[in-house]
Amino acid sequence: MARFAWQTLEPRSTVRIMYKARAYSAASAKSSLVRTTISRRDPTEQDVQIDILFCGICHSDLHAARNEWSEFMSTTYPIVPGHEIVGRVTKVGSAVTKFKPGDLAAVGCLVDSDGTCAECRAGFENFCPNLTLTFGAPDKHLGGVTYGGYSESVVVDQKFVLRVPPNLNLAAAAPLLCAGITTYSPMRRWKVGKDKKVGVVGLGGLGHMGVKFARAFGAHVVVFTTSPNKKEDALRLGAHEVAVSRDANEMQKHDGSFDFILDAVSADHDINAYLNLLGRGGNLTIVGAPAKPLAVAAFAYAQSQFLGLEHWRHPRNPGDARFLRTTQHHRGCGSHPDPEGQRSLREAAQVGCEVPVLD
Repeated sequence: MARFAWQTLEPRSTVRIMYKARAYSAASAKSSLVRTTISRRDPTEQDVQIDILFCGICHSDLHAARNEWSEFMSTTYPIVPGHEIVGRVTKVGSAVTKFKPGDLAAVGCLVDSDGTCAECRAGFENFCPNLTLTFGAPDKHLGGVTYGGYSESVVVDQKFVLRVPPNLNLAAAAPLLCAGITTYSPMRRWKVGKDKKVGVVGLGGLGHMGVKFARAFGAHVVVFTTSPNKKEDALRLGAHEVAVSRDANEMQKHDGSFDFILDAVSADHDINAYLNLLGRGGNLTIVGAPAKPLAVAAFAYAQSQFLGLEHWRHPRNPGDARFLRTTQHHRGCGSHPDPEGQRSLREAAQVGCEVPVLD
């Protein structure tokens, strides 16, 4: 068994450090995550301190740790990833009204914004040009960059902390902070429900969440996969049908029949094959993050007659800016302070429990 020595990552700041927390960090794009000790600020009057019980592992954590999105979001090392955080409140600031010690709480991809720009005033903090991501963003309190949920504790402004329903399996709830809301939000926006036919492309972390939500909303669910051996898992998660995308006959069977398709594939793939499956007024939402632009054939686009192509992007950090938004506007995952945002997480959590999480 490997033995780890604790090291301390000190922020480059003159601000007094209030306490230390254990964490896992990577020192470079090629290094492994190792145990370390990081600095966390003591809660200010608006802050909530959370003892982290579970943190999901998102593929974007790996992309960031390996600096694979360097073209638009270069990683600052050392990095402590993690933005699917679930835990218990241990301390609150003097002005905190939404939480008390002992409450279950969650934190997604966003931990702060400037609160004064037009986007923030409109309730769209996830579009704020001065937002603070949970990890890898400039830390205005301690200097250096923010450290994420691969640690034992975190301190966040109460506006960006969410309540967690007490009836949930907390380990299974953590991915709702990213994969969950990323797939839940567009389905709600495009009114996925009974008498709708929904396709889910790819049965990975995002895809399996999409299958569960679509089935729970009452839609007829078809999973598209390049791997025939995933059929059993897809059906277990709630799919009514499974189509192998490499089989032209299986694809043609669904031509022009879908109301909504969720594309959760992050690798390069032929999107035109799925555009041809949309019916009139259909929508294709992209929630994967392909490294290269996807080529769209003009006729494939025209044949869909009406197409909404969506992609969770932030103008400054287009690859990993996924924030928990209300169902009014889909831009991915993270936290949002208003009641609508709280309700979105609560509804997503309740729906997500109806079908078992893929192991």
